[in-house]
Amino acid sequence: MIAKRIIPCLDVKNGEVVKGINFVSLRKMGDPVEMAEFYSHNGADELVFLDITATNEHRKTVIDIVSKTAEKVFIPFTVGGGVRTIDDVTELLSAGADKVAINSAATENPIIIKDASLRFGSQCIVVAIDAKRTADGIWHVMTHGGKKDTGIDAVEWAKKVEGLGAGEILLTSVDCDGVKNGFDIPLINAIVSSVSIPVIASGGCGHPQHFLDLFEHTQVSAGLAASIFHEETFSINQVKQLCEKNGVNIRNDRFF
Repeated sequence: MIAKRIIPCLDVKNGEVVKGINFVSLRKMGDPVEMAEFYSHNGADELVFLDITATNEHRKTVIDIVSKTAEKVFIPFTVGGGVRTIDDVTELLSAGADKVAINSAATENPIIIKDASLRFGSQCIVVAIDAKRTADGIWHVMTHGGKKDTGIDAVEWAKKVEGLGAGEILLTSVDCDGVKNGFDIPLINAIVSSVSIPVIASGGCGHPQHFLDLFEHTQVSAGLAASIFHEETFSINQVKQLCEKNGVNIRNDRFF
């Protein structure tokens, strides 16, 4: 069985790490390079860096910060935000990213997933899906920082991106984001059961127990969180210790 991963996320705006609730009410958390280096040395299995306003501001990801961050981390490093073309993917991989996450552009031009996976390998291509529950009980794909409802069924979209060659899905619950009441288990199970590629679950973690619940009640490959780590409420090692104590196969090569 493949070991579960614990992944901190750096949502970056104007060169600073920020965090909000339901994708709004953002507050500053710190310097992305310094925070990335800290996580790299303190138990993170991977790191996700998202330039969260790049798409709405019609610009590319801040390459200089990505490059500086990549120099400081020694774990797999995924970068997303404002990725629209193959050239954008090339630029981020050249700047030091190990994987590139595509979100809004993929819904508008799905062929970019296929083209990117064929050129760079599916292991480099992550499709980020921000999903929000609708009144009729299904989940729609949200883009542009959670502001635009595409009307696309999130489960069907997950199946499609897998077929196009995505190597991994980064799934965020817009409803649970920043709320700290736990991961959106029904959403996660709906997506995980529909695909065979790894899924990283994001949105709602407020306590190490939420990671344990995630791994015990879903077949997700990894859990991602921001607030509890950024605010130093809990450490990554505390999460890993709880999971290991309860029988979860968790990555622990260096930190126990």
